[in-house]
Amino acid sequence: MRKKHIGAIMLAVSLTAGLMAGCKGKEEDSYGEDGVLELEFFNKDGEECLWDDPVAQALTEATGVRLKIDYPVASQDLTVALMIAEQNFPDLIYAKGDAASLIDAGALIDMTDLIEQYGPNIKKMYGDELNKLKYSEEDPSIYQLSSYAVGGTKYEHSGNVQIQWAVLKENDYEVPRTLDDLERMIKAYMKAHPTTDEGLSTIGITLSAADWRWMITLGNPAGYIADGQPDNGQWLVDENFNATYKFSSDKEREYFRWLNRMYHEGILDPEFATQTHEDYIAKISSGRVLCLFDTDWDYMDAERVLKADGKLDKTYAPLPVTMSEDVKCPALMYQGLVTGQGVGITTACKHPVEAIKFLDYICSDEGQVLVNWGIKDVNYFVDENGRRYRTPEEVEEANSNKEYKRNTGVGFYNYPFPTYGVGVEDPTGSTYTTASKEAVMNEYDEEEKAACKAWGVDLLVDIFPQADEFPVPEFSPVWAYIKPAELDDIGNKLDEVAWSGLISSIIGKQEAFDSNYDAMIASLESTGMSRAEEILTEMIKERVSLVEE
Repeated sequence: MRKKHIGAIMLAVSLTAGLMAGCKGKEEDSYGEDGVLELEFFNKDGEECLWDDPVAQALTEATGVRLKIDYPVASQDLTVALMIAEQNFPDLIYAKGDAASLIDAGALIDMTDLIEQYGPNIKKMYGDELNKLKYSEEDPSIYQLSSYAVGGTKYEHSGNVQIQWAVLKENDYEVPRTLDDLERMIKAYMKAHPTTDEGLSTIGITLSAADWRWMITLGNPAGYIADGQPDNGQWLVDENFNATYKFSSDKEREYFRWLNRMYHEGILDPEFATQTHEDYIAKISSGRVLCLFDTDWDYMDAERVLKADGKLDKTYAPLPVTMSEDVKCPALMYQGLVTGQGVGITTACKHPVEAIKFLDYICSDEGQVLVNWGIKDVNYFVDENGRRYRTPEEVEEANSNKEYKRNTGVGFYNYPFPTYGVGVEDPTGSTYTTASKEAVMNEYDEEEKAACKAWGVDLLVDIFPQADEFPVPEFSPVWAYIKPAELDDIGNKLDEVAWSGLISSIIGKQEAFDSNYDAMIASLESTGMSRAEEILTEMIKERVSLVEE
């Protein structure tokens, strides 16, 4: 187990004092005059919540529990460190990436026996993946229920690469499958349209690599495009569960060689490594960037501007591009249950049975419908076939009113609490979530509808390799693992080396690419890459053995 340095904890205390929204000292929990039990819940990824919306009230009515929710108020939040230093914990906690500190401090209880005795709906929800919640082979306790969805179908995905609809339309909606296809289409469009209607020079590809987003636009796409591997952070995992630091991959070397050539041929934005993220978004918002290697949440602000300006054809189509035809795009693959982050019960909770029953109710069919759909005959209705539906007015209100979730509670409590994934059906044949194939199709804009018609598909993701073409891994996505301090330390250093090394390799002379890349690999090796791979491989194999028990 990791040991925390007293000095670091005391520093956290001094920096955090006076900055917290709650957790100022756990008061004696008690039942109110209405017979309701109040439990304190700290949500590190949360926001203000008074537990007074209709869904919260319905949860209390069903469980007899009222949550008093605390949340961080500072961007560099140190609340969990303060809790540990003072040994003062709430009843329930979602610590996000700080869970390891709580476990090391002995602050979370093992929920295994409680789940066995009082958690039938928890066991039903996690099913065959329940064992993935176990902490380790040495300590097979269940300290958290995952904050990520169980199962599901991806009706939407931004793909490995994004390209403007204008480019696709000029190519009769040809779907570029490989980097060669993509390069050909971008170059042809740039030649035909060297500037935008506003006179701005056209940019073939841009990235946001001047801060932590280098992992999103520079690092992550390499694994998807070159190796056809799903998101395991900075790691590749083979069929024997051996972990490799991804940038040592020969295939990824070739991907970055391609980016090096795109840079020198004027296709890749020369400012990709130095521009701020605000500059990146501004360029996309202008409509001058043809292609991105990103994920939708990172560039959605730019698309909002484009849509508001009536430039729908300058928004982006999701593409399953890979380096060559023998590499399959893993975008729709279900990687299995994400573990390492979730809701736990602390040792300070005097009512652990009531706490687990509350969590079990949320996992129940009734609880899932409540948190996802809201109140029957208010937020949703049931048709003659017993299927749930929302009125167009409710859908519009949910999509347009920023305060909808806060005011109604609908969709406000399905994170970070356990939830079924999109498309998973309950016994009535309705999906647990409001998201559905039909809902996605109904919200398509003109460009998206035109593409579906041209491709002869219902959904944009129908052009991708489908989820059933991939096996579900026996291990959880590695990026969310609670990792030992040694691995975290080496991993952070490796990332620093890779960040600068990849950029140097891309902007360096073409004839010097291999020598620059070799220099990066040598630096990675001297930083402890082999040791990190050894530790992570052992962790993954332990996780697999736990699942197989």
